[in-house]
Amino acid sequence: MKVLPSIHSPKDLRLIKKEHLPTLCQELRDTIISTISKNGGHLGSSLGAVEIITALHYVFNTPEDKIIFDTGHQAYAHKLLTGRQKEFEHIRQKGGISGFPKRYESPYDAFGAGHASTALSAALGMAIARDQKKENSKVIAVVGDGCLTGGMAYEALQNAGLLASDMLIILNDNQMFISQRVGALGKFLTKLLTKQYVQMAEERAAKFLKRFDELGNNAAKLAKRARSILFPGTIFEEMGLRYFGPVNGNNIDEMIEVLESVKDVKGPVILHAVTKKGKGYKPAEEKPTKFHGIGIFDVETGDTIGKANGITFTQAFSNTLVKLAEKDDRINAITAAMPEGTGLDAFRDKFPSRYFDVGIAEEHAATFAAGMAACGLKPVYALYSSFAQRCYDQIVHDVALQKLPVVFALDRAGIVGEDGPTHHGAFDLSFLRTVPDLIISAPADENELQHLLKTGLDANLPFVLRYPRGAGFGVEMDAKPKRLEIGKGVWLKQGKDLTIAAIGNRVHPALKAAQLLEEKGLHCGVINMRFVKPLDSALLDEALKISPRLVTVEDNSLVGGFGSAVAEYTADKQAACKLLRLGIPDEFVEHAKSAQLYEQLGINAEKIAAHILEWKK
Repeated sequence: MKVLPSIHSPKDLRLIKKEHLPTLCQELRDTIISTISKNGGHLGSSLGAVEIITALHYVFNTPEDKIIFDTGHQAYAHKLLTGRQKEFEHIRQKGGISGFPKRYESPYDAFGAGHASTALSAALGMAIARDQKKENSKVIAVVGDGCLTGGMAYEALQNAGLLASDMLIILNDNQMFISQRVGALGKFLTKLLTKQYVQMAEERAAKFLKRFDELGNNAAKLAKRARSILFPGTIFEEMGLRYFGPVNGNNIDEMIEVLESVKDVKGPVILHAVTKKGKGYKPAEEKPTKFHGIGIFDVETGDTIGKANGITFTQAFSNTLVKLAEKDDRINAITAAMPEGTGLDAFRDKFPSRYFDVGIAEEHAATFAAGMAACGLKPVYALYSSFAQRCYDQIVHDVALQKLPVVFALDRAGIVGEDGPTHHGAFDLSFLRTVPDLIISAPADENELQHLLKTGLDANLPFVLRYPRGAGFGVEMDAKPKRLEIGKGVWLKQGKDLTIAAIGNRVHPALKAAQLLEEKGLHCGVINMRFVKPLDSALLDEALKISPRLVTVEDNSLVGGFGSAVAEYTADKQAACKLLRLGIPDEFVEHAKSAQLYEQLGINAEKIAAHILEWKK
């Protein structure tokens, strides 16, 4: 008899006998693997965190006790145990539940998360709110080891040590090695040091020694350091946190026992749990990077299904960067823990001394690149558009203000699909367009991408290259990259009735829309603008001479984006212009397949044509 179907909330979970929990954990894994094989999603981290999540809901009184996940990649078992088993079948699908924790999806999702290194700050804020309201709930943050490479996590840790409010931090260490400390000695020492009488003895000994002025204080410090030698948590101890572990995070009995021991420890506590990424599914264990975020795959073999034909924008970027770096040893590549996602793994393998992965530290990466550029190198910093939000100050203050030639390659710009609002790159044109001396480009397709990357590296100015996730348009690739004129677009088609000015991956849909409208007797011109900044005003003037009707199309927020740039230009010029702007409205876009979202937002070819027909009436 299966255990999982009987669990409708953590209250049901707490009624289950402990001997049935390993079976439950296996059922959770089976459900996650089966569902994600059909929908795609973040598999490896969620499989590794099954026992941690089960133990937390078993020991703590959720949702009164709050569990906050860092990034949220780990949280699938959490969704299954908190009343969302039926909905889990449609996770990441249109109308289904999110792949990340969401506050308005469930009372058990205490804090939303899609970006890394946020959980500790949020948990500390909740702990302070609880203290001020004189409540007795517990606050637990589940943090992946990778999240601790982000500076925000350390800002929170030092503040937590200073404030000394009660909170528990689970460090989910899912490295591909298993710590030597996860063994009999480590388990024994952790169990011993979580006993209340040992903690009290430590505190009394420290107070006693401190009574003897400098000699006593030195002895207390020496005792603390001796304790730290036995445990790899010295840095946490020095920041004012109590450290315990490591423990085997994939052993449900051990996790429950340790959590019962530490849950009433006063002050901020960090429990180090070592887990196996992809635990319980051999392909994910053997290839944890591939199965961190995976598309639809065959459960038996682990092979992905329905892989896109042709080259992706990311592959075009990767291939071009390697090609250019072969001829110019000043070119360096930087990533913030996303070598495979950004396509820099190929550069890493070919030029290891010129490749830098700084961890989840987007702010540092931008200024690091600025330092390189200040000394004559050509740094290319590749990151996801939605992560570029995190280094806005560095782009302004450290790069653009000093006119340093850093190339920002913004992957996943615009709609990204099933990852949803935390990952849609819907705002980069808007927040970057305000920055002086920053060139902003968006290729229409994979071939134009290679030319714009070459242009950016030759520009000797701060340069943004933004491009979407996924497959290109299947265009023929030129033999080698060439430099394009900065700030100049190109006519693709001229028409007497109106002109569509499109940017980035909406150029080809705009061209198709013009063809559809041609069949209905409406003759539309199409411009590939290529650059949002500087804007090709001469090309716009040409279009307005042909017809005062102008349509802008972009895969970015309509607030402050490309259409806004055109509107500002025509308004300042006091041009006779009737303008229709198509793009992403002023709202957060939910998750669904990209094609579904483009249709919903009205910026696929058919919807662009329909909007124009309605507007023309």
